[in-house]
Amino acid sequence: MYIGRFIVVGPGIGAYRVSSRSFPNRRIVERGGTLTVAPTPDAPETDNPYVSYNCVRESDGRAVLGNGSHVDPVTEKLDMGYPARDALATALLSLDYEKDDYDTPRIAGVVGDDAATVGVVRRDALLVERVTEPTLVATYEEDDPRRFEFGATTAAEAAREAYGLDFEHAVCAAGVAVDGSVERAVVNGE
Repeated sequence: MYIGRFIVVGPGIGAYRVSSRSFPNRRIVERGGTLTVAPTPDAPETDNPYVSYNCVRESDGRAVLGNGSHVDPVTEKLDMGYPARDALATALLSLDYEKDDYDTPRIAGVVGDDAATVGVVRRDALLVERVTEPTLVATYEEDDPRRFEFGATTAAEAAREAYGLDFEHAVCAAGVAVDGSVERAVVNGE
């Protein structure tokens, strides 16, 4: 099944995976502690604003994960002292769903060592909720957050597990583990 880009977030653990039929020539690179989705050197040029973006940032010992440019304002709101719920709701509502051919939802999560919050803005809804167990939300087919079996306990395990999940068109994945500080890991496809 193709569910597009997705996140899994729970207290202390999180992952983001790029799954793509249209733009598979991407990878995740680290830039000063931020993980960024970027075209590979052999990718065709594009002016599509949804191809490259920060997908993991850190704010005061928490990780912010998401599928687009909204990761930055969520992080900025957290840095200003907003609660995770308000930071997600404000950024997602402000930027709204992606205005592409598919009305792609924006998905995001905030992972702390003992708390996690997940959010999605779709054409028909804005959903933000605190979660106590790993929870998945995706851009297609799985755009309602739901509890999800996820066994990873380290950032490397989270990235590998997300990349290896049986959803179509895996491109790359990032994992985070949060325990007072944020550990990050990346798996890039071939």
